Amino acid sequence: MSTHTSRRSVLLGLAGIATTSALAGCTLPTSDAAGTGPGGRVTFRYQGSANNVTFPELADDLGYFPTIDLEYVGATVSGPQDIQSVATGQTDVGGAFSGAIVKLAQAGSPITAVINYYGSDKKSYQGLYVRKDSGIRRPKDLVGKKIAVNTLGAHAEAFIETWLTTAGLTSRQIDQVQLVVLPPNDTEEAIRRRQIDVGALGGVLQDRALSQPDIRELVRDTEVLGHELNGGQYVLRDDFIDQHPDAVREFTTGVAKAIEWARRTPRATVHARFERIIEGRDRNESTDNVRFWKSTGVPAKGGAVSDEDFTQWAAWLESTGIVDQADLDPASIYTNEYNDLAKEGTK
Repeated sequence: MSTHTSRRSVLLGLAGIATTSALAGCTLPTSDAAGTGPGGRVTFRYQGSANNVTFPELADDLGYFPTIDLEYVGATVSGPQDIQSVATGQTDVGGAFSGAIVKLAQAGSPITAVINYYGSDKKSYQGLYVRKDSGIRRPKDLVGKKIAVNTLGAHAEAFIETWLTTAGLTSRQIDQVQLVVLPPNDTEEAIRRRQIDVGALGGVLQDRALSQPDIRELVRDTEVLGHELNGGQYVLRDDFIDQHPDAVREFTTGVAKAIEWARRTPRATVHARFERIIEGRDRNESTDNVRFWKSTGVPAKGGAVSDEDFTQWAAWLESTGIVDQADLDPASIYTNEYNDLAKEGTK
């Protein structure tokens, strides 16, 4: 365990440097929680993603937020950073991998997960990719190799370590697998140039890599866990929930409706809607990526949250020292109370 902790400490130090650098150009407001505005409207401050449409943005465009205003404060650099901003009052809602939420909650942050917003299904998932001529084909081949991930303590690290553990690798062998923090946009080229051995990719970047003749898929997260999975949730601060329960219900249920709208709507229609949203918000973005959107990636109908969304990572959470499996209490981390679709039994 000591060796494993040491390896993570070094990597987390590198992640901290990368995050600090990225945040230098993305200063967030530090005012207190957003209040109620004219006409009883409530503002939800959030971070988004360039060239992408989030489910809250889709919900707003679909008219599911009659008394809510979304206030974009900048682009997030990672899920852990996004929810940390919520915990410190810089934003009001943010999303991250389930394990990162557990870690923040265990540290005493007063946050609660209210709805799933991403995950992995048959069409949308996260995977590991290598050069086609690479000799890496099984978990044991990763010993001594470098794997690029977008951030540490999140989805990629969790499913990689789960794959290694379930394959029977020892702690000493796992410690020799080096996780390197690298911007996803640079991962494919780094694989090609042999600067890294393996890269974790999802979404558009995954599609682009697979379209090239010299890149092949090694494994998917759904194969590692053996099922489709809800990967991460939106969280809000407990004081914000207490202050604006009706608005939180409108927000959570609105996002749930947006997920279901995207699930049942033809892809071409979803693409067109995303393009219109991006073009209308004047952020100097490209709409090229939206045509690669394939599915919601959220198996649970309405984004309903369950204990399994957290317990499926219990072994990894314990191995990294975040929480003892016996102390993992998912019910204290999330609620479906504000998701009317979940309460209607659509889960």
